[in-house]
Amino acid sequence: MARYFISALLLFFSIAVQAVPSPDRWPYWDKVDNNSERVVEHSEWQRFLSRYVKLSESTKMYMVEYGRVNKEDKERLGAYLEGLAKQDPRKLNRSEQLAYWINLYNALTVNLILDYYPVKSITKLGKGWFRMGPWKDELIKIAGQNISLHDIEHRIIRPIWNNPRIHYALNCASIGCPDLLPDVYQGRKIDDQLEAAARWFINQKKGAAFVSGRLVLSSIFDWYEDDFINEDGVLKEIKSYASGELKSKLENYRGRISYRYNWKLNEYRP
Repeated sequence: MARYFISALLLFFSIAVQAVPSPDRWPYWDKVDNNSERVVEHSEWQRFLSRYVKLSESTKMYMVEYGRVNKEDKERLGAYLEGLAKQDPRKLNRSEQLAYWINLYNALTVNLILDYYPVKSITKLGKGWFRMGPWKDELIKIAGQNISLHDIEHRIIRPIWNNPRIHYALNCASIGCPDLLPDVYQGRKIDDQLEAAARWFINQKKGAAFVSGRLVLSSIFDWYEDDFINEDGVLKEIKSYASGELKSKLENYRGRISYRYNWKLNEYRP
């Protein structure tokens, strides 16, 4: 009996971790100043990315050297986040807002991993007795509001922008997640950057690949299917960014689709 209880409990945790909430718009963040020319300073985050995000030759992924981050750079990352917290993104134009929220999400995630490093997976973190990830933990206060990673993704970015390409930009510190790319997001070129991020992820094996003749996609396309949906389903999204051999194989594919995801930490190891 105990064995079945434990198995059921593990299954519950697995489902709970992977369950994706629907967008739940937080009206407080709807405000925007379309005439604003203000540019948020992300140079400290760029400095961190340039130092610690490396392209792994073995995996062909950009990964993070968490174990090499020194005390000074950890403190500078914290200062960068404090700087973002002092700003009110509602006073920015929409492009600057999106860059602000994406950079904030990614920097908060890295900072969280560093707080608890070494850790095998972000799913091991989080408050409460049964930890299933830190996504609903309040990590920062902005414009008087306590904010969690869940809030940024599901209550701000997804419902306000309604743009599936944001799923290629947000990094959850896992191997299965889209890479933490080595350049900060900037409002003036955010559209081009999201296009590049989509192309990079979909052409990686973790994004889309054929395994024994079957198409295997990232679970992101399963979890967020409603965000990607169109008349041809998620395949249209994949085909629009695929290149080379992947693109050729997709042209006439009519078979089944499987999904996979790897929650292990996206740590670079030379």
